Amino acid sequence: MSTYTLKREIPIEDEFDVVVAGGGPAGTAAAVCAARLGAKVLLLEATGCLGGMGTSGLVTTFGPISDGKQMLVGGLMKQIVLALQQRGQLGPHVVPEYLHSQLNRWVPFKPEGLKRLLDELVQDAGVDVRFFTRVIDAEVTDTKIDGVVISNVEGYRYIRAKTYVDATGDAALSDLCGAECKVILRDIDAVAPSTLCSLYSGVNWDDPAYGEDWRGIDAAKALSKKLLLKAIDDEHFTQPDRFMPGMNKIGKQAAQLNGGHVFNLNGLDVRSLSDGMIFGRKLAVEYESFFRKYMPGCENIELLSTAPVMGVRDTRRIVGEFELLFEDYTSGRQFPDQIAVYNRPTDVHPTDTSEKEFKRFTQDFEGKHGLGVGQSLGIPYSILVPKGWTNLWVAGRCHSSDTKVHGSIRAQSAAYMMGQAAGTAAVQSIATGQPACDLDTEDLVLRLREQGANLPQPTLSKTMTR
Repeated sequence: MSTYTLKREIPIEDEFDVVVAGGGPAGTAAAVCAARLGAKVLLLEATGCLGGMGTSGLVTTFGPISDGKQMLVGGLMKQIVLALQQRGQLGPHVVPEYLHSQLNRWVPFKPEGLKRLLDELVQDAGVDVRFFTRVIDAEVTDTKIDGVVISNVEGYRYIRAKTYVDATGDAALSDLCGAECKVILRDIDAVAPSTLCSLYSGVNWDDPAYGEDWRGIDAAKALSKKLLLKAIDDEHFTQPDRFMPGMNKIGKQAAQLNGGHVFNLNGLDVRSLSDGMIFGRKLAVEYESFFRKYMPGCENIELLSTAPVMGVRDTRRIVGEFELLFEDYTSGRQFPDQIAVYNRPTDVHPTDTSEKEFKRFTQDFEGKHGLGVGQSLGIPYSILVPKGWTNLWVAGRCHSSDTKVHGSIRAQSAAYMMGQAAGTAAVQSIATGQPACDLDTEDLVLRLREQGANLPQPTLSKTMTR
């Protein structure tokens, strides 16, 4: 393959305090929280809205936010959920128990409502947002980023900043800089399937099959799983995928489906992504006809849209100062430097259509290894720092964990909390001169608590978990 050198000079912009790559849950939280602390922040997002999988990906449910006794999330994530609730932008059946005392309860929301709320949050905080923009290169000295090259419709720009947060999901900035990463098909054997989510109208949520409240909807989801097996026996689908999360109610007659696995998709390969988008749209039509033919209340269902972005669950994860392991999850380990607490099953989807793999997923997801009522896993600061790096953090699904833990804490609600911690740490680093890899984590936890984070650990430490 031949290479070339750019012959034109790249314009240099003013320096920022924090540059955040990626405007999904983690990146938006990092940008907003850093800007609220007085930092000059640039937020770069490849699409035309913030929210990532929750908006562009149409994954219109937050992962569980309670441990079955109390709300676990705090800080900006709690603010977002309560604001959406106040604005009527959560699912119309969402009751207070969803937020405070329901274990493993997903919280559905309307994607357009989340878009508008996040727009307001970044504007109110004074974040400089650039949509349709990606980081394409980085200038690095040892383990310190000096600047990045961004690309958009205006061409290329060179951006200098004091600190950087990689919230790309794919650890794209970290990889450009040469930070060590674990990569699917190289360091991670099993490829988690991807899903192209979709929106539907014409669902009769008043049908007796759905009951009068959220309990009826739960029963309907269970029924759809049984009917799916019948449809597979009838050879209705292109592939015999036994996984069926059921539809999520997001409006009076509106529904979202996080269903239809695209197996063996490599999210780091553009041809694989392209083929996956085409196949995902085909699957959405198959699910529309499935619901219309088999499911009560769906006789008039219509497919409105598939997402413009593929729901990729795993690509790259950094090698961090610490790797969060499955044994930490099963013991509900707490850490002095934890920046969030969380309770969600190890949601590692089946990697193929075999009965054996589906059984493995079901056992994991439905409680064989899950955390119980009142339990949680601490998410330590050290999984957000690429090992040895001084002014680079990650937040979201490219954090440092093993596959099963990753399946639990890659959810949006956890990503928002990781983002808040990364943005706060970046501002602390600028103020104190402490590098990311040697930050005073006692100071960080106290700063996060001041922002409303739920961090109940009784013992703090100035040094991170390693």
